[in-house]
Amino acid sequence: MKNIENFPENFIEENYKKIGRNVAAIRKAEGISQLKLALAIGHSSVSIVSCAEICHNNTHFNIEHLIKIAYVLDVDICEFFKD
Repeated sequence: MKNIENFPENFIEENYKKIGRNVAAIRKAEGISQLKLALAIGHSSVSIVSCAEICHNNTHFNIEHLIKIAYVLDVDICEFFKD
C-alpha cells in the first residue's frame, strides 16, 4: 500500500484534464456539439461541458456526468481515463 504523504501534488488536476480532453475528443469524433451533449445529460446550458473539457476554474466532470456521457456517446467509461 502506498503512503498518501507521497501523493503527487497535481495528480488529481492532471487526471481531470485528461478526462476532459478525452471526453472532448470522443464527442468531436461523434460530431456532437457541447450544447447537444449538455442537453443530453440533463443540463440546460453548455457551461458544464465547455468548462469541464478544459478544466476551467477547476471545473470537472463528476462520476454522474461521466456515466451519463458514456451512455449518450455509447462508449465504455474507461475510455475517458486512457492516456
